[in-house]
Amino acid sequence: MKRPTQADVARLAGVSRATVSYVINGLQDNQVSEETRQRVLKAVAELGYQPDAMAQSLRLGTTNTIGLLIPDMDNPHYWHIAKGVEGEAQQQDYDLLLISASLDPDRELHGVRALSRRRIDGLILILSFIDYANDDIRRLIRQKRPLVLVGGSSARDVDTVYLNEVQGASLAMAHLLELGHKQIGFVYGVAHNQMGARRLEAYHKAMQAAGLDPLVEHCGTTPEDGYQAAYSLLNRKPRPTALLVINDLLAIGVLRAIVDYGLSIPQDISVASFDDINLSLYVNPRLTTVGANASTLGQVAARTIFQRLQDPNLPHQSVELSGELIMRDSTGPVPTAPDRPQRRKMVGQ
Repeated sequence: MKRPTQADVARLAGVSRATVSYVINGLQDNQVSEETRQRVLKAVAELGYQPDAMAQSLRLGTTNTIGLLIPDMDNPHYWHIAKGVEGEAQQQDYDLLLISASLDPDRELHGVRALSRRRIDGLILILSFIDYANDDIRRLIRQKRPLVLVGGSSARDVDTVYLNEVQGASLAMAHLLELGHKQIGFVYGVAHNQMGARRLEAYHKAMQAAGLDPLVEHCGTTPEDGYQAAYSLLNRKPRPTALLVINDLLAIGVLRAIVDYGLSIPQDISVASFDDINLSLYVNPRLTTVGANASTLGQVAARTIFQRLQDPNLPHQSVELSGELIMRDSTGPVPTAPDRPQRRKMVGQ
């Protein structure tokens, strides 16, 4: 079936195409009476006419669309951020164009370039490999494209929204140390060493201040990687009495590994993590975590881009959010006699 056009609407309503254009674009015209406007709207409804979005954007100079680049579709943390962005966009009658970089530097650079080529009004970028895309970011800044970087940047001429990760990691470490733990391992599962570096830095600083030796296990970014890393740490002598995990997604694998090893949480070993994804409340035991305010992070990023769209001459903003320690069931006092139980077979063996 042929798609209805403005000419079809005009014929049915008995008006000119110019009148139809004024009505559907919400433009003011003293020559268009309320009766005529209602007749046009009735014809639009009867025909099922839909304005062409590209043509509208060319006429009005705006697309009512913003772009969002996230690092990874598998990590619920980024979906919480996207949800916050989407909620604000809907309130502004904007659409959201989403691209995932899959924790790949080439894919991330492609995503930045793909969004920058689109006819969209603004970009929100969560970059894992910011140095890799630095030239493209600088070009967008020179072009004065409305842009918000989530996670922070050293550039002063761009809007940024970020979480104080050092503060959050310090809260987690203070909690574990107050519980009496001295053998605290850190599961550091990242796509590259710049990711989560501030959390690792805070861990090292807290261990050094307490006169303790750090115990870091590097691994990949999946729950299975967290599982394997936890097993490696549990085989150390002396065995850690607490594990700090880079994020909740990996912590799910860590919890499973501890149970498969034959230990109880938190009676034998405590686990704390970061991000407070929805699943952290439903694993067994419920996970102690540092809330990253991900949804709020997305909301603030979206508000910042809309402020920039409304007033391009605003001073650039750098908005810092704080983490919150959420104490649940996976952390407890250091065990008095951390004897090694019978080691169980790993899943998949």
